[in-house]
Amino acid sequence: MTDRELTAAGITDARLRADYTRCRRLNAQHGKTYFLATRLLPVERRPAVHALYGFARWADEIVDGLGTQAPPTERAAALRALHADLSAGLRHGRSEHAVVRAVADTARWYAIAPALFEDFMASMRSDLVVTDYPTYDDLYAYMRGSAAAIGLQMLPVLGTVVPREQAAPYAASLGVAFQLTNFLRDVGEDLDRGRVYLPADLLAAHGADRALLEWCRATGRTDRRVTSALRETERLTRRVYARAAPGIALLDPVSRPCVRTAFVLYGGILDAVAADGYAVLHRRAAVPRRRRAGVALRGLTAALAARAAARLPVGARASGGVREAVACTAGPEPGPGTHAPAGDAARRAV
Repeated sequence: MTDRELTAAGITDARLRADYTRCRRLNAQHGKTYFLATRLLPVERRPAVHALYGFARWADEIVDGLGTQAPPTERAAALRALHADLSAGLRHGRSEHAVVRAVADTARWYAIAPALFEDFMASMRSDLVVTDYPTYDDLYAYMRGSAAAIGLQMLPVLGTVVPREQAAPYAASLGVAFQLTNFLRDVGEDLDRGRVYLPADLLAAHGADRALLEWCRATGRTDRRVTSALRETERLTRRVYARAAPGIALLDPVSRPCVRTAFVLYGGILDAVAADGYAVLHRRAAVPRRRRAGVALRGLTAALAARAAARLPVGARASGGVREAVACTAGPEPGPGTHAPAGDAARRAV
């Protein structure tokens, strides 16, 4: 599958193919819901998504994965080195780091604004020193880089049927909705890392605070005040999903099944949290396998129908790559107002 994706995307350089393959492995290993949805995209767009996810995951591993024993200074130095490597890669297309090479290539082909990566790295740096957030506005300032920016990075890959700036607010909101979902699911794990991503004023409105969360985590007990605050966090997150939902219809039709599937699966995590009695301080809620399979099957059916309507091959573009596939199978040009991914156009022009 990897070779077919890379060939369809027109990625022929052996070293770069290995770089993208590494990113794909990171996505498959750490972003199971994200990876499942990505497989519903046309094959030539998947490597770009793997690269974006792989880089974000790599940075996150520096912040968290070096272990709690690693001093903040060591993690900060590693993050600075990654940032410098990324900046050079985005400017010159060269790097000694596989994940950076892949994401820089993706940024080039899809004309992704470097500022979005700067915003992301700023939020990663903040994770080294900020351990909680007084208000939702404070938390949103963090998520603007850690989540909204990723939604905006994805938008050129997905393509739109309207000018990209019209779809941008919805893409940003969807990134935030996904991250808020993860924050709710991972409250206990984040506490173990010394962080609380639930706004302090939201907790206080229900009579809870960080100390109470830590007590619940340490003792294995629950508290109605904490449960009430977690329920309010779920409601807040669902409101963000509702703001993001209209944006799916603004995407390229062949990308919609992927995003809709991710939308439903991540929303299903909220359902699982509620069904488990908001016990996120003690265990991670998960969408039942049968439900995941059902959502994925519906997404696959929609994806096949969208590709057929666009006159794309059902399984993939032609095996000879994007350039050959365009000549043989692309069908008519997008209609007025349709904004195909920049990377598709760029590689086709090579």
